[in-house]
Amino acid sequence: MRWLVLLATLTTTLSAADITGFWLGKMPTRKDDYQELAFRFTQNGSVLTGKMYGDYNSTPISEGVVSGDSITFIVNLHEQAGNQINETRVRFTGKVTGDEIELVRERESSLNAGNGGAVQMKNNAKQSCHLKLLARP
Repeated sequence: MRWLVLLATLTTTLSAADITGFWLGKMPTRKDDYQELAFRFTQNGSVLTGKMYGDYNSTPISEGVVSGDSITFIVNLHEQAGNQINETRVRFTGKVTGDEIELVRERESSLNAGNGGAVQMKNNAKQSCHLKLLARP
């Protein structure tokens, strides 16, 4: 009987940790404004895949991992800085609590999309946002 209770508890815990679905939030920008973010996550065990959606495009996430209530993934963005387009590697880390995720974004590196040269990143402060689950598939 004890094993049955333990199995039921583990099954409930494992299914509660699945973050598959559509998530929405707002990330503060450097200009004291907010950028709306949308994510579609698909979780298969500890592997996390999906896309990040912006105003005009979508970008796949890579290297996604779910471990307990923690998530981490990478998004490679194309960002404009003046007349230059940069390819920026951004790491997201977060903590899942029910139907909410506290997410932190940090730029890891940036390359000039034209010549592949390193770009000096200014004001690389970590930014955090709060995501809420919109829907599950």
